[in-house]
Amino acid sequence: MSDRFSFAVNARDGLARTGTLQTTRGDIRTPAFMPVGTAATVKAMLPESVRETGADILLGNTYHLMLRPGAERIARLGGLHDFMNWQRPILTDSGGFQVMSLGPLRKLTEEGVTFASHIDGSRHELTPERSMEIQGLLGSDIVMAFDECPALPATEETVADSMRRSMRWAQRSRDAFGDRPGHALFGIMQGGVTRELREESAQALTGIGFDGYAIGGLAVGEGQEAMFGVLDYAPGLLPQDKPRYLMGVGKPDDIVGAVQRGVDMMDCVLPSRSGRTGQAWTRRGQINIKNARHQDDPRPLDEDCTCPACRSYSRAYLHHVFRAGEMISGMLLTWHNLHYYQDLMAGLRDAISQGRLDGYIADFHAMRAGGDIPPL
Repeated sequence: MSDRFSFAVNARDGLARTGTLQTTRGDIRTPAFMPVGTAATVKAMLPESVRETGADILLGNTYHLMLRPGAERIARLGGLHDFMNWQRPILTDSGGFQVMSLGPLRKLTEEGVTFASHIDGSRHELTPERSMEIQGLLGSDIVMAFDECPALPATEETVADSMRRSMRWAQRSRDAFGDRPGHALFGIMQGGVTRELREESAQALTGIGFDGYAIGGLAVGEGQEAMFGVLDYAPGLLPQDKPRYLMGVGKPDDIVGAVQRGVDMMDCVLPSRSGRTGQAWTRRGQINIKNARHQDDPRPLDEDCTCPACRSYSRAYLHHVFRAGEMISGMLLTWHNLHYYQDLMAGLRDAISQGRLDGYIADFHAMRAGGDIPPL
């Protein structure tokens, strides 16, 4: 394990905690939301702009980068940080989720997964060892163990078999990762929505030993109630002195509920994807800028927001450029959404530090329940 990667909890409020992940490329304030830069870019954003929203870390995607432009090419060009002009921490997922989503295009064995590229149909194999090799070539600061993520709903037998395979792959990932000072390896808990399987997975992972632990296999169709049911106990099964990462989450109320239950890190494509489709997230909930009610509205999306979209542009303008198909629409709405998500994380960190998380969450839900400002 690296002696240049550390995690410290600075304050707690109930099960929630705020702290600092120290890496050689800078500190990550937790709870942290990681914008997703799937193909070495957060769509519609410059890296400098992503940093201005308050992001400390980005996520890159092993599956997409191995196919295009190729991990070896990125390594020759100086690694992912230089390649995409982001000198702060990067976490790369293992590629397992994307490969498992390919359905009939992939074949699963104990060794790993063989699959056909969605780009050109070329054949590839991804194993725990190859995933570690690719992530090493990319040079990410936080590397994820290779796992299988079955889609829900699934039978308990299917989920159990998948989880146990993932635990065997976790050991192989640990062995292949080796000793890489300045880089961390996270294991991934699986087990669906069954507590006994989650407990078995957590025990196996802690027995192997990782720098941090992810909770995988959620936000894959089980619904928020079932997800929160797992999160009511899953974080507590993992080591208290290590960061806990909930993968692929989520909507603002998902994030608040996860933090309340002890999660430290999250990622999701939602803020950027929503921005490109005319959806804006605000303290009052979601706004659909396509709606005609905005076409004559000179007010900002959120008068208390300091992002460029809210400082300098009206709802009427944002409605117009979206309807006109102008690129600036996705740029401004994505910036706004990422800014909102980072503001939410800062608010949660402050509330935990000050011991007022319950009040903060009550205000969060009350504001959203009130809905958007009335139309003119």
